[in-house]
Amino acid sequence: MLAILIRWLGHASFQVKSNGKNIYIDPYEGTYAEKADLVLVTHSHFDHCDPSKIEKVRKDDTLIMAPSDCTSKIKGKIKSLKPGEKTTVGDITVEAVHAYNYKRFRSPGNPFHPKGLGVGYIIRIGDKTIYHAGDTDFIPEMKELRNINLALLPTGGTYTMDNHEAAEAALAMNPQIVIPMHRWTTNPEEFRKEVESRSAIKVVVPGLGEDYRL
Repeated sequence: MLAILIRWLGHASFQVKSNGKNIYIDPYEGTYAEKADLVLVTHSHFDHCDPSKIEKVRKDDTLIMAPSDCTSKIKGKIKSLKPGEKTTVGDITVEAVHAYNYKRFRSPGNPFHPKGLGVGYIIRIGDKTIYHAGDTDFIPEMKELRNINLALLPTGGTYTMDNHEAAEAALAMNPQIVIPMHRWTTNPEEFRKEVESRSAIKVVVPGLGEDYRL
């Protein structure tokens, strides 16, 4: 069975390792000692698209997947996917999906994350599927997602879903496992209690730098 290790680096930053390949998602917080084969950036905000971290882990052949408004900030081999588009890197398939706010605004009519600014990613490695939601509300498109082994969902409120909304999103998608992220001062145990009391979904709350084996 193909082993997949997921490490929470802080905020929305994760490292995914499998079959000799190293993936970073939204590298911003945490330690970046290993070079990347693939970097996934969900959107252009500084706490998700950090050029210094990307440059630190980039090799000549590292593929960086990021929305088009990130490309002027970073160097290297860059590919942008729109929701519904996918690409394959070796035995890894990455598909972009929608991520946006419809109820959280900087000012009236001006969402923190307007539709089209950023994306989430569905990563398929062997027979496992990981969903990184990016910065988003509980949007209708989430209800169409199926067969997710691990969902990485923001729970911090203010800019994204809060604990309750993320729990509703998890229940709608019904993944096997959920890890809360981008959680600011919210209590992940409240998220765990709501999800696990209402479903068979397992909630994992890793410590910083802790590996979870999928």
